[in-house]
Order: sequence, then structure tokens, then C-alpha cells
Amino acid sequence: MVFDDDDFEEMDDEEFEREMEEERKRKANLPIVKKAKEIFRTVHSLISTIDYEKDTMAYRDILFEDIAIINAKISGAEAVDLYSLKMENAVLIKIHACSIITTTSGMKMMNLGHEDYLNVLRDEMEEFRKLFVDWIATFDKTNDIPDDWGLFY
Repeated sequence: MVFDDDDFEEMDDEEFEREMEEERKRKANLPIVKKAKEIFRTVHSLISTIDYEKDTMAYRDILFEDIAIINAKISGAEAVDLYSLKMENAVLIKIHACSIITTTSGMKMMNLGHEDYLNVLRDEMEEFRKLFVDWIATFDKTNDIPDDWGLFY
């Protein structure tokens, strides 16, 4: 496809900056974004209570990686319009959210981390799951193009 200069609207820097700021605020105020940031703080607090010497399964690293990826993939899904790309990010978010829940079970079994933080994290993950379901329901299934992989059609 060839683009002509006429295909692009002229936008001054000030208008562009204003629109970028509005979009940043919109994303920052999404309930799922707010909850993911809360979970990040809880994970940070929880991993500080884990005895490094007893953490033979590297639960600290797993939790930190999972919540970091969740936050990144939410941003990734919000940065694109195509349904299949949004859903690819959503699938990865679900995988890492489930990993957090599984990790907390392992930690309870191994008596690692403060139990109160583990319980708070599990409760937050349930709240996150509900927000996730609502969030993905906002994805526009009609805004997509086939990618020849056959997913999400």
C-alpha cells in the first residue's frame, strides 16, 4: 500500500501532546490498570517477607516476573486496536495471573512469605479476574484482520 501526504492529517505539536496526555490519563484510570498496580505493590511487599535462603523455588522471581508482564501486556493491549492483538495480550495476562495464584498456593504449602500478604494477594487476584472479564468484553471483535493463524475468529 502506498500512502500520500494527503492520507495523514496535519496535527500541531500542542494538539498532539494534548491528545497523548488524554490517552495516558484514560489508560491510567482504567480499573484493570489500577488493580494491576495495586497487585504490583502487594507483590513487592510480599516478596520482602520471603526468606531468600528458603526460597529454593525462586517464588520471589516468579511473582515479580508475572506481575511485571501483566502490567506490560495491559499496556500492550491498550496500545493496539486490532482484536486479535488485544486478545494475544489478554491470553498472556491470564497465564501470568493464574501463575500468581498457583505460586501463592505453593508458598503457603512451603510456609514462605507472610500469610496475611498471601491472602491479600489472592483476594486481589480474584478482583483482578473480574475486572479482566469486564475489560476484555470491551474489545471490538469487528475490528480485526485475519492473520492466517486461526485464533480468535
